[in-house]
Amino acid sequence: MPDIMLKNGEYALPAGKLAVVITYLEMHAPAATRDVQLPEGITFRQVTPTVDWYRDIFTRVGSMDWLWYGRMKLPDAELGIILNDPQVAFFTLTKDGRDEALLELDFRKAGECELAYFGLTAPLIGTGAGRFLMNGAISRAWAANITRFHVHTCTSDSPQALAFYIRSGFTPYKRAVDIDDDPRLTGVLPAGAAPWIPSL
Repeated sequence: MPDIMLKNGEYALPAGKLAVVITYLEMHAPAATRDVQLPEGITFRQVTPTVDWYRDIFTRVGSMDWLWYGRMKLPDAELGIILNDPQVAFFTLTKDGRDEALLELDFRKAGECELAYFGLTAPLIGTGAGRFLMNGAISRAWAANITRFHVHTCTSDSPQALAFYIRSGFTPYKRAVDIDDDPRLTGVLPAGAAPWIPSL
């Protein structure tokens, strides 16, 4: 990504565009974790995902509330390459027979792990399941031969995400502004997704 020196001030966006501020975070050694138990009736498991499973959980965790859409833009064949890559691992939390979380760890860059996607559906938020899932992410990432574990979040994501990552031991190190087409206007996401962010 190119570094561009922007002058202070406001910049008008054309109609149909969205702008978000991205915060990048990292850790260079395993963070200390606080032991938590899963709430009764919730189980943790690794998943060998199909495209249909992934699109469903991705939508329910992030697309409808937080405008996750990068993976939704990919054709099935291209998404399938990621899902079948042995260097990418997928986990979920299951409640009442339904998967309600997405944890995706990407080890495709040597010596690093990216926390590519992390989130819960509404039934698990506030139950302590998120802390359990993050503990699993940290332990599994650092069980590999890495020197860096990293993640990024943006201003269209959950307002709790950035503080949660910092509490989990990640340190912010960079910000960027990203401008893209509004995915609700291009048909990538339904028009009613994330109604708290108006389409213009």
